[in-house]
Amino acid sequence: MTTGAILMMIVTMAIVTAFAVYFFIKVLRTPPKSDSYIQSNQQRKE
Repeated sequence: MTTGAILMMIVTMAIVTAFAVYFFIKVLRTPPKSDSYIQSNQQRKE
């Protein structure tokens, strides 16, 4: 492989990895949605 091809491959892999890490962290930091169906069932049981 030429130097340009190796550089492009490394840059592309870095960009894809950065996007994957960014969205993975974004998903982990997002608070869980409260499901109204689950909440209404829990209130009925009490």
